[in-house]
Formats: sequence, structure tokens, C-alpha cells
Amino acid sequence: MTPAEYAINLAKDVNKVKRKLTAVSTDIKNNVLKRTAELLIERKDELQEANKIDLEKAEKKGYSKALLDRLALNEKRINGMVQVLNDVIALPDPVGEVINIWTRPNGLKVGQMRVPLGSILIVYEARPNVTIEAASLCIKSSNAVILKGGSETINSNRILVDILKQAARESGYPEGAIAFVDSTDRQVVNELLKLDQYIDVVIPRGGEGLIRAVAENSRIPVIKHYKGVCNLYIDNEADFDKALNIAYNAKVERPSVCNAIENLIVHKDIAEKFLPEIAYYYGKASVEMRCDETALSILKDHPKTKDTEIKPATEEDYYEEFLDLIIAVKVVNNIDEAIDFIHKYGSSHSESIITENYTKGMYFINNVDSAAVYINASTRFTDGNEFGLGAEMGISTDKIHARGPMGLKELTIPKFIIFGNGQIRNNVGIPEEKEEIKINKEECEKK
Repeated sequence: MTPAEYAINLAKDVNKVKRKLTAVSTDIKNNVLKRTAELLIERKDELQEANKIDLEKAEKKGYSKALLDRLALNEKRINGMVQVLNDVIALPDPVGEVINIWTRPNGLKVGQMRVPLGSILIVYEARPNVTIEAASLCIKSSNAVILKGGSETINSNRILVDILKQAARESGYPEGAIAFVDSTDRQVVNELLKLDQYIDVVIPRGGEGLIRAVAENSRIPVIKHYKGVCNLYIDNEADFDKALNIAYNAKVERPSVCNAIENLIVHKDIAEKFLPEIAYYYGKASVEMRCDETALSILKDHPKTKDTEIKPATEEDYYEEFLDLIIAVKVVNNIDEAIDFIHKYGSSHSESIITENYTKGMYFINNVDSAAVYINASTRFTDGNEFGLGAEMGISTDKIHARGPMGLKELTIPKFIIFGNGQIRNNVGIPEEKEEIKINKEECEKK
């Protein structure tokens, strides 16, 4: 079978099932998720054995330790998947929710109701736990899903999808609504991206290269974020201890994720006090600082920075998603300069201001155009689970119906529903029939 034939058959099968899903009850959907959680534990040894094969192959290919860690399904990760399933079970079912309703002067009641997007193709890399996260959200939101994981985790994903399908069968849920691209041929994805008559939405989840490749080749609408160049602005009215803790956490706690900061912006009035302190702690965590001229002049030869790697920043550094223990530093004159910097170099993902001035904080929130904007908190919270969404399909930086972490509600879309009582527009209805007048020719002549 050619990649094109494989893709068409897969997409057609999913398309046939998707219309049946809105009739599936919340109880059945929750039972699928509950049974999946049980099977993850029951089939744990089988799953870890498949994952071991993936890890061995990845190690032979020379994958980095960081990437190998993302591929691994250890006890903690399996328990994490179980927790995600339980979190999604606990969330209200968004399908069928009427979110607005109003009455028009003519008596029509006009409303909006949440309905599934339809069939979703999710293309993702590395982390096999995404298979469970994505599928659980699609099941609960009554969407059919085509799962395309990376070739590096195909053995792990085969078992995970088999678990999902077993849970669906045992719970009375259409297992055909959970499809899996069981192929490492990249051409299959290219063929799927052409099938806009069968697939409603594509969500790529991974590095910038993957997302751009999907967006550039897809005929189907794509919900995406290219990269996470997140910014933290330390205002001159910041609480010093808050600023230090947040700046440290947002960079160091997990530098390889999209919600870690890449740029540290500091007001000039606090720079001489703040920068040496954060540089001291960054040095202990092996963070490399790439600084503008002002920051460089403050930090160079400072006694607190003897263990910190400090370099001059280039223009390109401020655009860069390092995903590593590297941070670019900029000193600004005021909040407007900070906001201008964010709009120029950021990726509209997550930004934060540290300030005790309420007016400045609200000014920052109102004027920074990103998916998530914070006052006095780490950008590391931009995550579906942390926002109480149970799990996330990804983080959208697009300006469409979904922006920021995509949870259950973001996998639905409103449709208009209208309740009438015989109303017609402009009172133009069926014309009244006039009685036909028949003239008898002979009677006319007599008269």
C-alpha cells in the first residue's frame, strides 16, 4: 500500500466515525478514560518493555540525555499519565453546553452551543505520554483523533494506542475514533495534510522545525505555536526577593520547555542591585548570561559574578529559543521600552512583569499581546494542568478560537442554535390564493 492510499484509508475511517461521537454519553467517555488508567497499570510491564526497545534504539542513534529522558516511560511518568486521565474525568463535559442565549425583538431565541471540532490530526515528537494526553482530551470532547507520534517512540505508542482501543471496546465507545499512524514513513504525514475533506484540524506539537513543516505543507487549518521566546520584566518597583525567585525559577527549574524564559529585561533603576544578585545564583546553576552593553558593564568584574559565564549578546540572541541554561539580558529605561522589546523579540507565548505597582501591572497586561501575561509569577505556569484544564493538547499562539493552553473547551467550537415559533423575515410568507373567476362566454353574450 502506498503512503497516499494508507493516509486516505485512515482519514476516511475516522471521518465516518466522528459524527457518531456527539451521541456518546459523558458516562461512557469517562468509563473509557477510567479503564485506560486501569490498563496502564495492568499492562505496565508490557509498556515498559516496548519503551526499553525505543530507548535502546535512540541511544544507538546518539540521542542526547535530555531527549532520552523525554522518551522514557518510568514509574513516575506512567503514574503521571494515570493522573492526567483522572484529572480529565473530573472535568465537566463541554459538548452540548449552551454558552450564550438571547431573545430578539421578533421573539427568536438565539444561542451558541459547544460542539466538537470533528476529526483532529495531532503530529508530535518524542514524548509518548502525549499519546494519552491528546487522546484523553479528544475522547472527552467527542473528537475523533489520528495520532502521529515520532518514529523514536513507535513501539511505546503502539502499546498505548492498543490500551486506548481496548478501553474503548470494553466501554462501548467507537474504537475507530482513535486512529494511529503505525508507520515511520514521513510521506504518510504529507499525504494526511492534504486531506482537508476528511480531517478538520491539525495540531503539531514539538520543535519549531516540525511545526513549520506541518504549517507549510497543510491544506487543513493548523493550530500552532512556533516557539516559546518568553520574557520576564523586572520593574523598578519590584519586590526584590520575588524578582530573584521568579527569575531563577523561570529559567532554571526546567530550561528545555517552551514556557521557560529566554530574555530577562531589567529596569535601569534596579539593574545595578538586581543583576549581580541574579547572576550569582545563575552562576551556581551554570546559566550562561548574554548581556547588552549596560548589563555587561554592571556584571563584568563584579565579585558576585566570578563563577558566572557572561558574554556580550548579539541581536540574534534576543530572538532565540535556547531551551537550555542560557539567558539573554536587556536593560531598559521604562516599562514602554520593555513592552516594545517583548513585541519585537518575543513569540507571543508567555510574559511576566514583577512589580508592586498595580497600575503598572495592569498596564503591562493590557498592552502586552501574548497568549499568557503574568504579574508577579513565573511563566513556567503556562500549562494546561497548572491552569486547571486537566491536560493540554498544546499551547496555541495563534489568534484564533484557541489561544494559550488548549484544554477540553478549546477542542470544541460554538455553533449557533435558534429557537423560533413560526417567525418569518420581513413578513414575506406564502401569498394568499385569490379565487379564480370563471366567465361563461354564452352567459356574457346573452347579457
